[in-house]
Amino acid sequence: MAFFGLFGKKEKTETQDSLDKGLTKTKQSLFQKLGRLLTGKHKVDDDVLDELEEILITSDVGVDTTLKIIGRIEERVKRDAYTSSSELDRILREEIAALLAETDKDQEQEEIPDHGDEPHVIMVVGVNGVGKTTTIGKLAHRFKKAGKKVVLGAADTFRAAAIEQLEVWAQRVDVPIIKQQMKADPASVAFDTLSSAKAQKADVVIIDTAGRLHNNIGLMNELTKIKNVMRKIVPSAPHEVLLVLDGSTGQNAFEQAKQFTAATDVTALAITKLDGTAKGGVVIGVSDQFSIPVKYIGVGEGIEDLQLFDRQSFVESLFKSN
Repeated sequence: MAFFGLFGKKEKTETQDSLDKGLTKTKQSLFQKLGRLLTGKHKVDDDVLDELEEILITSDVGVDTTLKIIGRIEERVKRDAYTSSSELDRILREEIAALLAETDKDQEQEEIPDHGDEPHVIMVVGVNGVGKTTTIGKLAHRFKKAGKKVVLGAADTFRAAAIEQLEVWAQRVDVPIIKQQMKADPASVAFDTLSSAKAQKADVVIIDTAGRLHNNIGLMNELTKIKNVMRKIVPSAPHEVLLVLDGSTGQNAFEQAKQFTAATDVTALAITKLDGTAKGGVVIGVSDQFSIPVKYIGVGEGIEDLQLFDRQSFVESLFKSN
């Protein structure tokens, strides 16, 4: 799914530099490896493709996605009679862009669709430590900057720190937060949050959920209960289930995606901490393997550094030489 940003063309221009900077480590790693691969090579043969396969896997694109990319390149080389290794760079970026496009199953839509008198409800999931609370805070800032009225719900009641951290962000962004005491029923917090948001005629509600690593059945039951309770207030809620993944964890992000997609209907991904890692290939692999669009990427620590994902800009930046 491709999303229209809240700030249009201006946003794309302003965020490109920060995207380029945020992907520096991944770009340097990828270019260094591709440079070594192409040195002294004059044609795309099995040896070149074998080495390219290794490069993509070690860049955390993932085995299955890598094999898919290599298979497509092999087909193009045979069909179009490519022999020059200098063409490999262009073919690779085209195939990565095409792969990312395949998760865009629906037509393009607004970042925050209009639901009439009801707020747009986002339920955020992910394990502790991936940047979930920070992502919620930055989303709240992004939406408020666009003139939206935002309400936060602290439904991760299993850690006092989670409630406190969300409160800090609510104060920083200056948006209301609905909370209860630690160990309170998360579904009760979600109910109160949507009730308050509807009374305040809020545009967006963001619900935090517990980031415990527990079994799928427990997680599924908890998230299902939260959904069911929210639907008593907003029948179509949640409109989004946003899974936050830490890009710097590489293959561990795949495992987390596997756990959460088994437990609930994840509709979009937010991949954080890409600025501190050379493992940016995880964006390509996770989106492909789980057929879920990447909606946001974190490319820095600043409050503006959570960006709406643009696959074309991402691929262009990934293959920029500087």
